[in-house]
Amino acid sequence: MERSRIAVAGASGLIGSALVRSLRADGHEVVRLVRRAAHGPDEVCWDPGGQYVDTAGLAGCAAVVNLAGAGIGDRRWTAAYKREIRDSRVLGTAALARAVAELAEPPRVFVSGSAVGIYGDTGDRAVTENAPPGDGFLPSLCVEWEAAADPARQAGVRTVFTRTGLVVARGGGAWGRLFPLFKAGLGGRLGDGRQYWSYIALHDEVAAIRFLMETEGLSGPFNLTAPHPLTNREITAAMARVLNRPALFPVPAAALRAALGELAGDVLGSQRVVPERLLESGFTFAFPGIEDAIRAA
Repeated sequence: MERSRIAVAGASGLIGSALVRSLRADGHEVVRLVRRAAHGPDEVCWDPGGQYVDTAGLAGCAAVVNLAGAGIGDRRWTAAYKREIRDSRVLGTAALARAVAELAEPPRVFVSGSAVGIYGDTGDRAVTENAPPGDGFLPSLCVEWEAAADPARQAGVRTVFTRTGLVVARGGGAWGRLFPLFKAGLGGRLGDGRQYWSYIALHDEVAAIRFLMETEGLSGPFNLTAPHPLTNREITAAMARVLNRPALFPVPAAALRAALGELAGDVLGSQRVVPERLLESGFTFAFPGIEDAIRAA
């Protein structure tokens, strides 16, 4: 993609901030959506809950990327926090999709975040983008989240959904919590460790988003996960090898359930997700293996 104006919602998050750095490093003009008055030409005011977007700030954008949403694992899943998780994604996506659809000159592409949580617990079964949604809070959330982008798609804007797995990064997400534990020698498997984790290096996550944004003809859902998911036990062993620390402190399933409540079911659940469409489209992973991804982080 030639140097362009690109809008990013969720620009302060783990993935969003890395994406903004990458785009700006290549000379793109990035405007960030902020939930306050804009302080300059590189900011656009929006209010996801109030369904407001300053559409004038999106004028001239070649792409709009939506990565906004409350953290899935930031707090225990009370009824109130589950509403916050849902509303931050569904209402925000709906507001942006409508804004994109209303522009006199809409962007060429609308990239909207999603998650591998849409598949639910898949056990040992490998799943691609063709798999149906699973059951439970996260699958139903992801279905609503993706459906909220319909106004953009119906307006003829190429719409892409990035179904992201567990991002291997030092500064946030699941690995942001794992690294300090393992470096202190307190790491270990979660539950019996047989559950599959579908991971992706932060570098590859950003590269995949840019690939999907820049490649004409690609639309619909794409799994953003490394090609070969591993079990939690295998990932725990890799963390121990790379960090040269023991991994002697497994966390029993009962302890996880007591600490995390409903969220523990997803931590202990198994998701063996394969990025079939991404690979078929010609994307190349820089860090496909778990040890490479950990070292990169």
